[in-house]
Amino acid sequence: MGNRTTELIVDSTTAAKPMPISIATAHFDAEMLHARLTDDREFSVPLGWFPSLRDADAAQRNNWRLIGGGTGIHWEDLDEDLSVERLLRC
Repeated sequence: MGNRTTELIVDSTTAAKPMPISIATAHFDAEMLHARLTDDREFSVPLGWFPSLRDADAAQRNNWRLIGGGTGIHWEDLDEDLSVERLLRC
């Protein structure tokens, strides 16, 4: 038998596009930001890594909303935005 080479052709119009990672919910304790992603993974990061969140009071920290379809969190009172990508790189 000879060597056979199989060529795979992917049409960019039909190729599966990766789903963006997005946040489902977030909450805080005294030292950490905890988040759950829409794929049910959970992670936590220290508030100390984000001085504006660390120095904020509980009411300011809890006044957040999802932005970009869940790809980030915005704190209006703090004028702070964090992306899922940035949080996962921490």
